Amino acid sequence: MIESIYEMIRSYLLQPAAHFLVPATFESEALYTLEVLVKIAAILIPVLVVVAYITYAERKVIGFIQGRIGPNRVGFFGFSLWGLGQPIADAVKLIFKEIIVPSGANKFLFVIAPILSLAPSLAAWAVIPFSENLVLADINAGLLYILALTSLAVYGVIIAGWASNSKYAFLGAMRSAAQIVAYEIAMGFALVGVLIAAGSLNLGNIVMAQDGSIFHWFWLPLFPLFLVYFISGVAETNRAPFDVAEGESEIVAGFHVEYGGMAFSIFFMAEYANMIMIAVLTSIMFCGGWLSPFQGIPLIGEPSLFWLLLKISFFMFLFLWFRATFPRYRYDQIMRLGWKVFIPITIVWLVVAAVLVVADVPPWFN
Repeated sequence: MIESIYEMIRSYLLQPAAHFLVPATFESEALYTLEVLVKIAAILIPVLVVVAYITYAERKVIGFIQGRIGPNRVGFFGFSLWGLGQPIADAVKLIFKEIIVPSGANKFLFVIAPILSLAPSLAAWAVIPFSENLVLADINAGLLYILALTSLAVYGVIIAGWASNSKYAFLGAMRSAAQIVAYEIAMGFALVGVLIAAGSLNLGNIVMAQDGSIFHWFWLPLFPLFLVYFISGVAETNRAPFDVAEGESEIVAGFHVEYGGMAFSIFFMAEYANMIMIAVLTSIMFCGGWLSPFQGIPLIGEPSLFWLLLKISFFMFLFLWFRATFPRYRYDQIMRLGWKVFIPITIVWLVVAAVLVVADVPPWFN
């Protein structure tokens, strides 16, 4: 269906536009550029819409768990519609809110820090496969590309804390950066286990290496790495119960305490975009991506984008559930968990995974 819609757009919009806008000698290059831009828009616009409405879902889910109502007033055209207009109202408020740059702050770095936090999480979508043929850039080193981009987010945090010319912001940045680095290492080792199991850095090949039933997926042979990766993802995105970057004892908001308006909202968007990315990667690396858990059964056993979206939704719900359920860790507990528990577990299970591959253990590695 998606391929059919794209072919219609290409035939009736992109080809005529390329024909009329540029000379015939450059028509193929212009058409290719327009196709890439349309594909980028087709990925980023839904992602940004989902980022906005995850905030709505979070307030509704936590409200339900805690016996509250959540947003239910702001709707569209005079109808409340269960409060579905709340994210739009929040966006409008933030757009028109004044951005104040602190005196003594480095203005260039102060402005660019939020962009450095959001851009890597959006750029990573270039190699995410939504089905066997539905991917923007099907590169062989997709996993390496993901690791390189996701590790850049820490620079936005550090620069924001330093450029704000505030000791509270700088302390929050140091706490958050140390936490991100600790759990990034554990996440990297967990993905190395997936690389060993699949024998490829290509995300599409990793999914196809899990072809079979739900018991062929890598969550089973790599179960410790699966748990470490997802929990580390929760910690790396500074989500509860690992959200010590907020620094509540200081009555400030961590590294972005000096930010307001759209500058603050970009940090907010980066957090939720990273949550979605962690959910997507967990689904692809360990849970079969677009593959159905009922393979071999007619109708429901066919690989589909629906299954990928269902898995992503489940892991996103876990992010929201954790926030409403678990108390916050102390900072020393967070660092101990990352350095002294998760990293040793991943190193040990990498050896186990390598032994399983060498031994051709069925049904995953033969």
